[in-house]
Amino acid sequence: MSKQFSDLGISTALVQTLNQLHLVEPTAIQEQVIPLLLANQTDLVGLAKTGTGKTAAFGLPILQLIDSSKPNVQAVILVPTRELGQQVFKNLEAFTQNLPAVSIAAVCGGIPIKPQIERLSNPTHIVVATPGRLIDLLQRKAISLKETSFLVLDEADEMVSILKESLDEIVAELPKNHRTFLFSATMPGTIKQLIQNYLHKNVVQISANMETSGNQSIDHQYIVVDPIEKLDVLMHFLNSREGQRGIIFCKTKAAVNKLAKNLAINRFSSGALHGSLSQGIRDRIMEQFREGHINILVATDLAARGIDVKEIAYVVNYHLPDTYENYVHRSGRTARAGANGLSLTVLQAEEEIEIADFEKELGIQFKPFSKPSATSIEDNNTLLWAKQIFKTKPNHEVDSELKTKIKTVFHHLTKDELIEKILANYLLQNKSQVVEKPVKKLKQKK
Repeated sequence: MSKQFSDLGISTALVQTLNQLHLVEPTAIQEQVIPLLLANQTDLVGLAKTGTGKTAAFGLPILQLIDSSKPNVQAVILVPTRELGQQVFKNLEAFTQNLPAVSIAAVCGGIPIKPQIERLSNPTHIVVATPGRLIDLLQRKAISLKETSFLVLDEADEMVSILKESLDEIVAELPKNHRTFLFSATMPGTIKQLIQNYLHKNVVQISANMETSGNQSIDHQYIVVDPIEKLDVLMHFLNSREGQRGIIFCKTKAAVNKLAKNLAINRFSSGALHGSLSQGIRDRIMEQFREGHINILVATDLAARGIDVKEIAYVVNYHLPDTYENYVHRSGRTARAGANGLSLTVLQAEEEIEIADFEKELGIQFKPFSKPSATSIEDNNTLLWAKQIFKTKPNHEVDSELKTKIKTVFHHLTKDELIEKILANYLLQNKSQVVEKPVKKLKQKK
């Protein structure tokens, strides 16, 4: 018989809330971690795949161990991005439905600091923060960690470089007997060094379902394309997934902007997300994505941290990620909450050799994705052209007399005849452009 949250030592008030949220059976990481944290005796490292409930694994015990009669900050949860911070904050807030006395604040970068300072002037028990903003608040004497019992490093592998610079300053403000809980989807050497430097030598390490780093519900596939056909192949894939939500990952901000522009031209419901956008724009795009107003998100690795949308059907690696850890985080955006998902990697011929390394390192298996034929791609481009026309708004500034003359030209044609002629004209022009390209290259060589 599967264990229930009450079997792990979770209080009645929290169990009632979990039932209201339809969370009945704990995940593997929750089942192993929660009793250890409730015992309140040691530091802990929790390794688990993205999307397996790490927030509840550390959040529920901390909520239960908080002394709400004291107004001071008793737990700090460090996260790599504001988006992830908001996700963790919302999850913890949801868990406190029957714990009205527990106060939680999110203090992350990218937004004005003054409202956060005002918020911290009120009793606060748990703070969710990005490292940089927390240090800023510490330097301004706007927050005290002198009574803080718990430090959580969430998604630690995504903020190693930040922690190297800031953790000394943060830890110096904590009591010596504080406990540290580190959670990560991967265990690179830099994380091992972090554990050695900042966690107790008797730290307990928990690995839940880590026999492979990839979610078993994710179908890992790859497709090899020539650079000139890469965009057309992507458009073909997206058209075949019309109505489904997905994320396309690019290496750089410039690549995100370029691809997002192409998607907009072809009338795909999409938005771009990267670090150079203002926080307000990023929040608005994320809200549109969560609410289903846009179906496709084009993003860089870091900007997409904290995306927890259950209905993401696919992830496309438009560029091969630089690290195995980034692949885990990218692919982990799909197949959330027990659903299945596809992670499709688009490669050039010289990159195909790297697939074997990803398979070996992550313990996953890639299958070749069927490449569409040239004819199928041409048909898809024609269909996209038709959708562009359909979604084009009328130009009301065109002279009415000119409109009348144009209508006169077409007035004797039926709807079907007009469509036939417009389609034939498009195909003729498209064919001419294909023929002309080699001619232009020959002229340049002379």
